[in-house]
Amino acid sequence: MARFWTRITTPVPDLPPAVLLATLAAAAVVVLSPALWHPARNVVTIAHEGAHGLAALVTGRRLAGIRLHSDTSGLTVSAGRPTGPGMVLTCAAGYLGPGLFGLGAAALLAAGHAVGLLWALLGLLALLLVQIRNWFGLWSVLATAAVLVAVTGWLPPEGQAAFAAAGTWFLLLAAPKAVVELQRARRRRSAPDSDADQLARLTRLPALLWVGVFLLVDLGALLLGAWWLLA
Repeated sequence: MARFWTRITTPVPDLPPAVLLATLAAAAVVVLSPALWHPARNVVTIAHEGAHGLAALVTGRRLAGIRLHSDTSGLTVSAGRPTGPGMVLTCAAGYLGPGLFGLGAAALLAAGHAVGLLWALLGLLALLLVQIRNWFGLWSVLATAAVLVAVTGWLPPEGQAAFAAAGTWFLLLAAPKAVVELQRARRRRSAPDSDADQLARLTRLPALLWVGVFLLVDLGALLLGAWWLLA
């Protein structure tokens, strides 16, 4: 156990700027390519629904289960007061989650803890797994965990750091794109029960305002995370 703890807490040397820029370019290709974005968006859904679940627990709600669907949508069910700050925070956490997770990952990478970051992600996936309530969600979480296990088991620390950087860039770039997609769906009136619309009913503030909040926070996370990684 002491050996394992030493392994995940020992700082990894900073990645060369060329490697950081290469991982940024790779993440941008995935986010901007329609063919790659659809399967990769399942990772965003995992972060989105995981953020809902985490917020529900933090605010004292009872988490009843999480579902992930093949169309990259998801559903998190929690029990508690149907209104109030806890419900508002739980509902708002979804579109903020990927960007804030990416920002936290950038902070760990900037501190040299790339290996620890990957193991922390595995721990979060394990916690999420016990809340999954459908087969596709189970497969999606297990497949993501299997990739992380392979990376932590087979790649040297420098390779793990490069993989962690690519994943961090992906979350930071994908978060604002998911918000843009949300507004497009709302404009087409194909998402009447989106998180933004639910927040509008809970707070009596316009749904478009909530979309703006999501986008502002995610863009802020992208800029700050990029500064930490590249400065």
